[in-house]
Amino acid sequence: MAYRRRIYFTSKEKADIWDRWKRGESMSSIGRLFDRDSSSIYPLLSKTGGIRPPERRRSRLALTLVEREVISRGVAALRSIRCIARELCRSASTVSREIKRNGGYELYRATAADDQAWLRACRPKLCKLAGHKYLQRTISEKLVIHWSPEQIAGWLKRKYPNKERNHVSHETIYKSLFVQARGVLKKELQQCLRSKRTIRRSKHASLKRDGLGKIKDAVSIRERPASVEDRAVPGHWEGDLIGGSKNSYIATLVERQTRYVMLAKVANKDTKSVVTALIKQAHKLPSELYKSLTWDRGSELASHKRFKLETGIDVYFCDPQSPWQRGSNENTNRLLRQYFPKGTDLSQHSQVHLNKVARQLNERPRKTLQFETPADRFNQCVALTD
Repeated sequence: MAYRRRIYFTSKEKADIWDRWKRGESMSSIGRLFDRDSSSIYPLLSKTGGIRPPERRRSRLALTLVEREVISRGVAALRSIRCIARELCRSASTVSREIKRNGGYELYRATAADDQAWLRACRPKLCKLAGHKYLQRTISEKLVIHWSPEQIAGWLKRKYPNKERNHVSHETIYKSLFVQARGVLKKELQQCLRSKRTIRRSKHASLKRDGLGKIKDAVSIRERPASVEDRAVPGHWEGDLIGGSKNSYIATLVERQTRYVMLAKVANKDTKSVVTALIKQAHKLPSELYKSLTWDRGSELASHKRFKLETGIDVYFCDPQSPWQRGSNENTNRLLRQYFPKGTDLSQHSQVHLNKVARQLNERPRKTLQFETPADRFNQCVALTD
């Protein structure tokens, strides 16, 4: 059996790999460039959790190799430290420390000293969380209850507006989770993130989705009033189904202005079951807070006329293959995958449990709401209708 030789990537090849990963290419695609499987690419990316390490550069204040050659020649000629320093336009103390830390007059060599300076510069700079136990504890507690790093960062700024010491960026939290060399947040907390990935993916990476079926007499989203589009008026909802194993589904509803979430247990994906569940949910709200519903082209809402007849709610359908037209709902479905991972049997969850999950989502601060919660915004709308 012939074994393939082990591949070692050059600095140029590593830079190319990181460039392609940042552009959103998959590890399999990158591996094919080197006639290797994705398993050959993963070790390089996983060292820093999929986050490209910063390029190392020498400080403009550090001694250069040329300057060290001058020092080496001066040492060999037994010239004084002050004399060497004047030639370099450096302070005598800089030259003195350079010679002492690299063997003294007897052993100083320019190339060896330059290499050692590069190695010593690898000392890692501690991140902000490393010396802040309160932030470590607080961030860990919020991650455990499924707050995202961005939500945590925004909440900290609202809670401590005048204490910059207690502020931290969401990127710092992500890097502390994925770059384990930092050693400030436990690796197990990665499982509390929505995606549960072991390395960070590029923001340009995406998953494609097929278009769904045709609906008879569907009213296009293009006919939806402008007041719905700009989110100026509450009461306009977006909806969809998320699926699980064994043909199990949950209906998800999001109010466009407040991002308030409601979940409905459905017996099946057939239009009768879905519409019945949606009608039941609609009757829980005053008519002022449920004026329209925007859905995708799924056949589960083929009986949209029945829904409108029994609730008086207008129904609009997105264009084919245009999930961004229901952006709030798509984002919420991604949030829900943290609670209902793909491949699980969703029929095992009762309506009581679904209400609990919805409440937890509604009580999480949202960046788009200036880190207020959907529950607070929705309750304000309810108070205005009373």
